[in-house]
Amino acid sequence: MDSYLIVWLLLGLGIITAIRRYRAGRYIRKLRGPPSPSILFGHMEQLGHQASVGGLEQQWCREYGAVWRMKGCFSKDFLMIADPKALQYILHKSGYHFVKGAVSVQVGREINGESGLTAVTGSDHARIRKIMNPAFTSGQLRSFLPLFRRSAQKLGRLWTEEIQNDSQNGQRMDVLAWISRCTLDVIGEVAFDVDCGALDDTVNPIMQAYRNMFAESVPYPSRATLLFRSIWPYLPDKLLRLVKYLPTRDHIHFRRTLYKIEGYASSLVQEKTRAVLEESDNAPNKRDIISIMVRANASEDPKHRLSHVEMISQMSTFLLAGHETTSNSMSWLLYELARHPEHQALLRQEIQAVRARVAERGDSDLSVSDMDSMHLVVSTIKEILRLHPIVYLYVRMPTREEVLPLAYPVTNVDGETMNEIPIPSGTNLYLSIWTYNRLPQIWGPDAHEFNPSRFLAQEKLGETYVGVTSNLMTFGADLQACIGWRFALIEIQAILVELIERFAFATPEDMPEIVQLPAGLATPIVKGEEAVGAQMPLQVTPI
Repeated sequence: MDSYLIVWLLLGLGIITAIRRYRAGRYIRKLRGPPSPSILFGHMEQLGHQASVGGLEQQWCREYGAVWRMKGCFSKDFLMIADPKALQYILHKSGYHFVKGAVSVQVGREINGESGLTAVTGSDHARIRKIMNPAFTSGQLRSFLPLFRRSAQKLGRLWTEEIQNDSQNGQRMDVLAWISRCTLDVIGEVAFDVDCGALDDTVNPIMQAYRNMFAESVPYPSRATLLFRSIWPYLPDKLLRLVKYLPTRDHIHFRRTLYKIEGYASSLVQEKTRAVLEESDNAPNKRDIISIMVRANASEDPKHRLSHVEMISQMSTFLLAGHETTSNSMSWLLYELARHPEHQALLRQEIQAVRARVAERGDSDLSVSDMDSMHLVVSTIKEILRLHPIVYLYVRMPTREEVLPLAYPVTNVDGETMNEIPIPSGTNLYLSIWTYNRLPQIWGPDAHEFNPSRFLAQEKLGETYVGVTSNLMTFGADLQACIGWRFALIEIQAILVELIERFAFATPEDMPEIVQLPAGLATPIVKGEEAVGAQMPLQVTPI
């Protein structure tokens, strides 16, 4: 009798929970959105198979507003969000109450290791980030400028040698491949105090491991993959961690890549730990990131230390984020300058004017203050980060019932205006960085056009301030923003100044169509040459 009673109680509890969840989701069901093309796959196949990042989101945002309802696998509702006030609430005001989805966490583990900042959340994320913060202060990162400049100058010399026999017409070059090698050398020296030799050795093992990792493993997921990933949130975490051992193309590629990177990072961490522990009081105080973290790790308080696994995961994260995302952004920047030669000329004039001031005072190279004085260069970098965000989508999920405020009210299916949206816990929220960065309400009627002057006229655009700099969402926001965003800005500027000063960039004569492959990162590929993988062909001519 007791067993029957327990069964009926559990059944009743399940029914009550289902009713409560159904009622809690009634506001979401009233939101407008595109009709679902499939009961089984919803909109997931459409999103994953776009020809270029953001095309569908742009269309739907125009039709339904900055928040709209969509369908996931098995017709589960989720929201696509580009509204600034909703984004601010999710990322700024709610701490860790909006967590990363199971798919995001697991993919982060497979790419950067079990304890990388992209994989952990909550108290673990807060603890690791607090330990790492001293390595990413503005002053610390600015001290790396001479190193950035040396790597950029080396890249410039190699390009000059590469095309010296054809200097009149220049040479068609895959600038992405070259810049990836340059940024890998930079992150190797800044993070590990080692020379990766990527610019000297085209078969660098780290480069080989990362090459086309996203272009080959992430885009165009199969229907089986979509359905399989849709059940990940319901798997126990211990079982979910075993997914990486599946013999599919993406898991095999991620596993092999991470194995190489973690092996490389582990040897460096051990070597650096020994060096730091053995250094005398009179030894030079190394300023590379890993040395700073190792010294911080000597703390007697366990809360202020990273485990060996956590240290390796952070190093793996730095290697990927420190060169892959930066090289992609830099390639899109040169692409837009090639398409806008008049703006390229203005940049060159500004750089030459600053260079003349440096020569007048008798200095040999540019200082941090010289870089800061290049307002047009800085605004151009911000415009590229706005127009071509490399990470174009975040997924978050509330751990409790929430009410999302809206800066731009939306109209529901009943014709009612909604200024806020109540959402139940567990609702998948897709934060469309690409769409937010192109909202006309914030960036003006030319939001889809390349126009760096918008950042010269006004630094903080829009009424609601969201991102870490200039209201851009490209680096995320607040607690879970990219810890290396300042690093990226300084590095991009150092490389850009060197290349624009020495070379002119143009689109090749055959005008290949470059699209943003939706591969987790907005990866540049040539339409029709998808099999080649990521590339950015431009015509490069020495000045």
